[in-house]
Amino acid sequence: MASQEIEALAGALARLPGLGPRSARRAVLWLVKRRETALVQLAEALEVMRRSLVECATCGNVDTVTPCAICSDPRRDPRQLCVVEEVSDLWALDRAHLFTGRYHVLGGRLSALDGVRPEDLSIGSLLERVSAGEVEEVVLAMNATLEGQTTAHYLAERLEGLPVRITQLAHGLPVGGELDYLDEGTLAQALRARRPVL
Repeated sequence: MASQEIEALAGALARLPGLGPRSARRAVLWLVKRRETALVQLAEALEVMRRSLVECATCGNVDTVTPCAICSDPRRDPRQLCVVEEVSDLWALDRAHLFTGRYHVLGGRLSALDGVRPEDLSIGSLLERVSAGEVEEVVLAMNATLEGQTTAHYLAERLEGLPVRITQLAHGLPVGGELDYLDEGTLAQALRARRPVL
């Protein structure tokens, strides 16, 4: 049996995404073996993060400054605004270096089952940003889930009267995907979004 402190650390790590109880215990053992180097560095990094992280007042990204590095980057095209559900979605898209505009994080997606209503998301600030007149295109980059598509549809309706072009990420067959392994929803979306070859 480990001490209460070790169990508490393992319990805290086990709550992280992708780590279960066994993986958390292995991580704790690894940290204990390297307590003078890795454990100290981890503790210092966590304390610095705790003290310095802020939510960007403009887009909702997480950074150490507000406005965040993306919002304050003059090379970003302010005419394009990509709307995502969570910060992790923003980071995934930005990591690909394919979108050169700016972002807006909703902070979730509409879900009647989970009790998430439009007023629980940053939809008001999105409408304010678009109404300011600088944005020409809004890219709805919602996840391909029922709730994500419901959120995208709701946003499209709310943005409809504004002078912006509203686009959505394409959904369907992934590159390298085999039809036999895809679910019916993905196949249905791919068929609906089919386009001419020539």
